[in-house]
Amino acid sequence: MAHAPKFLALVIEAKKRVRETNVADVKRRLDAGEKLVLVDVREESEWGRGHLPGAVHLGKGIIERDIEQRVPDTNTKLILYCGGGFRSALSADNLQKMGYSNVESMDGGWKGWLEAGFPTQKD
Repeated sequence: MAHAPKFLALVIEAKKRVRETNVADVKRRLDAGEKLVLVDVREESEWGRGHLPGAVHLGKGIIERDIEQRVPDTNTKLILYCGGGFRSALSADNLQKMGYSNVESMDGGWKGWLEAGFPTQKD
């Protein structure tokens, strides 16, 4: 999918401010039992087709509104993911502006997770 130039410019700026991780690192950390919250910021229809095991769904359209109720501790380790790593970077940038200090965006996102053959979950 070719993204619009102004959207890409927003993402590039957000990625300058956001810590990124990758699919392999997230899998390794989960396997090691690291305490973190996986947050899927994709649309409801995307979530319904499958997601990372143990993830919570807070779509990009509502994450800023609902994060404080779902994750009140702003020091909680959060790893956000979307389809490929763009929407999660934008969401991570906003959460940092809200005072969340331990936020990462998973580059590669859902597509990278599937390509790696890692386990998925459907509710």
